[in-house]
Amino acid sequence: MNTMIDLYSRFLLLLERIPHSLIALLGRFSIAAVFWQSGQTKIEGFAINFVTGEFSLGWPSLANSTVFLFREEYQLPLIAPEMAAIMATAAEHLFPILILFGLATRISALSLLIMTAVIQIMVYPGAYALHGVWAVVLLYLMVHGAGSISIDRLLKKYQH
Repeated sequence: MNTMIDLYSRFLLLLERIPHSLIALLGRFSIAAVFWQSGQTKIEGFAINFVTGEFSLGWPSLANSTVFLFREEYQLPLIAPEMAAIMATAAEHLFPILILFGLATRISALSLLIMTAVIQIMVYPGAYALHGVWAVVLLYLMVHGAGSISIDRLLKKYQH
């Protein structure tokens, strides 16, 4: 029995050696991809697919279906569908880029967490499992920051 406990303890010690920067980098890339891809479905004229390398660099504009989606499916209260479409689309492009590069990571993660909460509460309440995963990644980044492979860390280094 002591051998099993010893093996388990060694395994835990090995897991504890996984660097925060690696976890943060993976989290940053993953959550940025989720929101970026969602934002890309809402615009025309400008598209970057980081997986395939395909891109179209025209002037971005809202896709015809975007305002319709906000008006008919999302139906957010207190905000006009046109304004909600613009704000959400801008957020889904700005904050993922900032998170990906590790710049203003904590504020960007908070912004996307608020967006996730709005989506969960007002749009797709049945998608709590998916939104919970997003929330965990965003909370991790808010609490622990972007890690050493980030512009935030570089700025902090030169701030002192």
